[in-house]
Amino acid sequence: MAGEFISIKDKIIATAIDIISESGMSKLTSKNLAMKGNMTEALLYKFYGDINEVLVDVVDYYAKFDKSIQKTVSSKSITYLDKVDKYIEAYATYYDNYYALSTLMLQYEELLHNSYTRDKIADCIQDRRNFVRSLFEGAISEGEITCDMGADDLTNQLTGMVMVLTLDRRINYHKDTFKEEFRRYMSKWLACISKR
Repeated sequence: MAGEFISIKDKIIATAIDIISESGMSKLTSKNLAMKGNMTEALLYKFYGDINEVLVDVVDYYAKFDKSIQKTVSSKSITYLDKVDKYIEAYATYYDNYYALSTLMLQYEELLHNSYTRDKIADCIQDRRNFVRSLFEGAISEGEITCDMGADDLTNQLTGMVMVLTLDRRINYHKDTFKEEFRRYMSKWLACISKR
């Protein structure tokens, strides 16, 4: 994402996300961040006390659009399953436009073990899961889902699909966008659990 930035802090956050995406969390050091961001460590420390503070802002950036996506999806006058589809479409578009950001989903465990990011990433994960669960609860109550699975099971399956597809894209080349690929999986899966 090394492009145009509104502020130095935005550049630092984007550079940190790029480092995590390219090399993993262990390579996110002040030295590597300064070098990749083409800045001095002194400039970095002008904005952040340490790498953990950078990680907090990275997690905040990762979760930044959650509320607006949820609000937009909730306001649509469509079926609950269509809302699930729109929700996933919004995230797939987001990840297609900023590939490096999707790697944070694969770093949940490490972020949960960091005392600075634990609560923020846990809240982000829970908030996303609760929202998706509420959509599945609505779909079940409206009779849109025909299988015997509950909202928790469906949420776990959907979350698992997102994680597997995200991981697979990190390992293998894909000619289609994440959005296109996920839509194929979603349409097959929704046909299995609903009247579609």
